[in-house]
Amino acid sequence: MSNTRRDFIKLASIAAAGLSLPVRAQTPLRILILGGTGFIGPHMVRYAVSRGHEVSIFTRGNRELDVPGVEQLVGDRNSNHEALMGRTWDVVLDNNAQDYRWVQTSTELLKDAAEHYIVVSSISAYAAEGFGYENWQRLVFEPIIAEDYQRLRPPEGWNDGDDAPYGLMKALCEDIAHAAFPNRCAVVRPGLIVGPGDPTDRFTYWPVRLDEGGEVLAPGNPNHANQIIDQRDLTEWIVRLAEGRVSGDFNATGPDYRLTMSTMLAAIGSAVESDYVLTWIAEGFLEEQNVAPWSDMPTWIPGDPLSYVSVERALNAGITFRSIEQTAQDTLQWDKSRPAEERANRSAGLSREREREIIAAWKSRHA
Repeated sequence: MSNTRRDFIKLASIAAAGLSLPVRAQTPLRILILGGTGFIGPHMVRYAVSRGHEVSIFTRGNRELDVPGVEQLVGDRNSNHEALMGRTWDVVLDNNAQDYRWVQTSTELLKDAAEHYIVVSSISAYAAEGFGYENWQRLVFEPIIAEDYQRLRPPEGWNDGDDAPYGLMKALCEDIAHAAFPNRCAVVRPGLIVGPGDPTDRFTYWPVRLDEGGEVLAPGNPNHANQIIDQRDLTEWIVRLAEGRVSGDFNATGPDYRLTMSTMLAAIGSAVESDYVLTWIAEGFLEEQNVAPWSDMPTWIPGDPLSYVSVERALNAGITFRSIEQTAQDTLQWDKSRPAEERANRSAGLSREREREIIAAWKSRHA
């Protein structure tokens, strides 16, 4: 990539950062964040503070958050809520709704102690089939899933208190929050959350891999749909929803156009400084090679309708998106600051040796 191109991206990133500099909210809020020290929490906290809000976080106290002026309440969503007793807030941001039983407890405790509740759910709450190779020929050119699409429901014989898989867990969290805060609740359903600070490597794999250069395995049909959202865009928008006391359900992924695997990799590639070449390998061959969508090939589930859901409602509610180039550049910069051991033992993606084996086998097949 030329210096001119690199300079352009750096200038665009600076300009975008300038445009997104937070302004102080007209009415400061007292915000309680359930969570706050994980992946999406720290930026949410910093953004809320920068807009003049008074922020309390409720965590187990295992990780410190170095943001001046933030009240750190220590407890446990399983068993210890004493730090929340007798307190009031304007808004609760539940970005740690991992268990519907946690949400049952927190909403019951806070329904008369807060005016508004926002729960971070997931598009996995939808009852949509499509994970795996069986649907790879479906390109899903138009979104078929909007906020009124059927969600997962408990199976026959399920009892309140039982464990639940991830998608059902999120759907139950949504129902509980709405019931406790009728007309005072927003449900935010992200797709794949990415960006600096993400320890899962589900998107990070690609900026890192393209930055290394050389021949890169690119999976399947380049036109398959794909959606991601930078954690900074998500958390900043959630804070603004809180400021407006916005209620309702929202799909919160992006960008605001149909992203494909091809356009995503091209955008990431324009943000790195290495020379690389993409070798696109068909889904059928990848299946033969036991290459798993999502884990071996991150950010890729061929033909899954959840890879292109409607975000029109979120757009109308003011969500905005950084460029893929900026997200990739910032993610790569953050990744290079991680401990060497962490980078050597990534949570997702093919090893370089396995990638070379698959590419060689593909070329041998088509020699």
